[in-house]
Amino acid sequence: MPTEIIVVPHTHWDREWYEPFQRFRLRLVALLDEVFDRMAQDERQRFTLDGQLAAVDDYLEVRPERREQVEALVRAGRLAIGPWQILLDEFLCSGENIVRNLERGLARSATLGGAMPVGYLPDMFGHIAQMPQLLAGAGLAHACVFRGVPDRVRSHTFGWQSPDGTTIRTEYLPGGYGNAAGLMDDPRLVTRRAADLAERLRDWRPDGLDTPVLAMYGTDHAAPAPDAPDLLATAAVDGVRLRLGTLAEYFATQPTTVDGLPVVAGELRSHARANILPGVISVRAHLKQAMGRAERRVERYAEPLAALYHDPSVQRFLGMAWTRLIDASCHDSVTGCGCDETAEQVAARLAEADQLGRAVCDLVGARLATAVPSDGYLLFNPTPATRTALVRLDVEAPADGPVGLVDADGTVVPAQVLDRARTLLADDLVPAAELPAILTRVHGTELYGQEITAWSVSPADATLTFQVAQHGDPSFDVEDVRLALAAVTGPDRWRVRIVAAPRATVAALVTAPPLGLAAVRPVALPDHAAALPGPAAGPTLADPAQGGTWPVTVTDRTVDNGLLRVEVAEDGTLRLSTPDGWTVDGVGRVVDGGDVGDSYNYAPPAADELVDKPRAVRTVVVHDGPVVAVLDVVREYRWPVGADVDAGSRRVDRETTIVTTRVEVRGGERFARLRLSFDNRCDDHRVRLHLPLPAPAAASYAEGQFAVVERGLTAEGGGGEVPLPTFPANGFVAAGGTEGSLAVLLTQPTEYELVDSGRELAVTVLRAIAMLSRNRHALRDEPAGPQLPTPLAQCRGERHVDLAVLPFRGDWNTAGVAEAAEAYRHELLPFPGAGDPAAGLPAPVTGLTVAGDGVTLTSVRDRDGRVELRVVASRDTTAVIGTGRDVRGAWRADLRGRPGEPLPVDGGQVRLPLRAWEIATLQLDLAG
Repeated sequence: MPTEIIVVPHTHWDREWYEPFQRFRLRLVALLDEVFDRMAQDERQRFTLDGQLAAVDDYLEVRPERREQVEALVRAGRLAIGPWQILLDEFLCSGENIVRNLERGLARSATLGGAMPVGYLPDMFGHIAQMPQLLAGAGLAHACVFRGVPDRVRSHTFGWQSPDGTTIRTEYLPGGYGNAAGLMDDPRLVTRRAADLAERLRDWRPDGLDTPVLAMYGTDHAAPAPDAPDLLATAAVDGVRLRLGTLAEYFATQPTTVDGLPVVAGELRSHARANILPGVISVRAHLKQAMGRAERRVERYAEPLAALYHDPSVQRFLGMAWTRLIDASCHDSVTGCGCDETAEQVAARLAEADQLGRAVCDLVGARLATAVPSDGYLLFNPTPATRTALVRLDVEAPADGPVGLVDADGTVVPAQVLDRARTLLADDLVPAAELPAILTRVHGTELYGQEITAWSVSPADATLTFQVAQHGDPSFDVEDVRLALAAVTGPDRWRVRIVAAPRATVAALVTAPPLGLAAVRPVALPDHAAALPGPAAGPTLADPAQGGTWPVTVTDRTVDNGLLRVEVAEDGTLRLSTPDGWTVDGVGRVVDGGDVGDSYNYAPPAADELVDKPRAVRTVVVHDGPVVAVLDVVREYRWPVGADVDAGSRRVDRETTIVTTRVEVRGGERFARLRLSFDNRCDDHRVRLHLPLPAPAAASYAEGQFAVVERGLTAEGGGGEVPLPTFPANGFVAAGGTEGSLAVLLTQPTEYELVDSGRELAVTVLRAIAMLSRNRHALRDEPAGPQLPTPLAQCRGERHVDLAVLPFRGDWNTAGVAEAAEAYRHELLPFPGAGDPAAGLPAPVTGLTVAGDGVTLTSVRDRDGRVELRVVASRDTTAVIGTGRDVRGAWRADLRGRPGEPLPVDGGQVRLPLRAWEIATLQLDLAG
């Protein structure tokens, strides 16, 4: 029997869930008013505010007059807050989002008196492998978890180890964050319930360890009993003292060493002790897409641009973007397991984050683009190595004939014309009396969204012509047109024509320096150059793809770039082949099945019907090379319109669904880009994309948050739900064997599963469901939330998913899979030139280089005038960081941005030794 139990009064506060944010906040304010009033009257009262500053901020925004009381309670140790800004879902946001969440929570807590030094993770649906390293890197000595702990953990404490070897002492909450929730519901039963509690918790204490026991007295959205101190004081349990405390007070009684503790390595995704509700990975997939899109915009474009090209004016915009990204990462937000109103609010928040990131890019890019002629473009490369990549640009071009792009060195790369814009924008006959009204359409030099370059009045045929282009004649004055028209008498009707300069959308492969800038402008090529993609066309005409992978060719239903050959089979699936003889058939089979589960867990009908064979297939060549080739594979299916939950079957009625798979192959790329799109008119179903493997795989390798995790074909069960081996991946998932492997490259968090004994990889495209939670669920013992309808979670309407497929041999870590995923996710970003059209192109500029075997850059930002970057290594290596400027100083920093060990600088380079899977933060003081 334990000798002391520390009872922690708390509330678990879901910021938004089965009700939207503002309705929950109303309840939060009422609850905290009550709690803080009691604490003002009784100094014995203690409260732990769920480990997230969001609850404090949301409260103080309504009750700013309570701030001094909150600060006093925190400083007195009676109120425990932080360390998180918000309790997140760890698998559905980026690693950098997790870092910023923790960083912001700790910083905000410091302004209120300090955060509790505990990585409190009470209700996340499993935990990422690198969480121990993240917590330790922020200076936290303890973790505290509930879900995901494997069956082999038999004590309340274990050592949790990250892939780099960092191990943190971790408290397991047997029975969850409310294991003492009913302790004081009835004053007459407190002693008996306290004795029962002590007995239950005794089994989780290792022999001979005489430290206090933790009891979590609280539950969702609930306040503790007002007389809790008195009730505990009168409880009489033989040999056991019960006292109120905060989580911080409990952990102050615990050692920080992990010596002698069982060690659990990697992610915690076991179903053995509690539900981990894996269906949240795939429900409302558009939220996951929006999160991935907004995070990339802010992390890999907006922040590096602002940091490396000196624009501190945008920091507030970036801060606002991060507020929305962090708020959206909440474990009942981006997960999609809330009501429809909550999902709509999360979508709006993510859209704003993306807009803020784009606004920063536009602002910084527009300033930089003043050095580029107005007919050219400035290109930003968001990756830290020189790369040649495809850009799509809208340029002024001859009406026919080949077009190229020329860079600052005078090197020309051929461009493929993808589309040509209309040149005749208007050709109208109007009465002469209406000409004054026609001229009111001119605003300064602008007409129909372009600018006037020239105009003419032809009395002979009564024609008024405006010539327009992207950049016009600043001396144009519409009054001159009025005077010219007034001088012509006679015509009753005029022909008014608006003629635009010829423009085309072109694709070209352009080389840009690391995290740097390059400029290009269009140039007309000799007619013979259209058939000459390489240097034979002339001494300045370059082959940007290099290595014999140019051009991309299309023949019938086959696309080939020399590195990858894609053939469309009769059933619409793809055959992938590489030059070394690696071949796999059947890639991209679409499988539609029933889903009568809910937002937390998938569940097939008892009598499921799978539809995987199309009724008709056709292909359409969209672009035929030589820079990029695009084929549309159009398949027609007949899917059941819904499911009969009570009958356990799919409905007999059918809906015709057209699924288009756009296959894109670019010069120089080893992978095929796919976009799957369809108009979803059916309910209660799951759509997956299947990719056969060359040989059965025993494991998959999925990139997530600062790590790549190996997973098998099964999942550990026992905690109240069927342990389906569906897993999350954030950057890529790879599987295969000695005969070859496939990697699926991703732009957003995605659910996957190895099926058919490891013979196929299945990626979930859509999961359409009708309920937030179901009281009766075939694959889960008890409800995960209220049984509320969620009609918008059926995801009706146009749906799409983007991914790429990479065939490779060998190990993912040596086959360039991570590098391919980086290139796939991060396109070159173009900005229209805004400078003197007669000026030359500026020279390329290098922003920052990061080199090293297995080193991945995850962020670059401004930190109080220094450039801060974060890297992670997949193997023992040395990262070499270089700049195009003098480095006045370099330091390692912790995850809170506090500088530490100085690093030597040699010739503008910093060498940083890294152990495998170490997350390292580096700060640079750059000149200029």
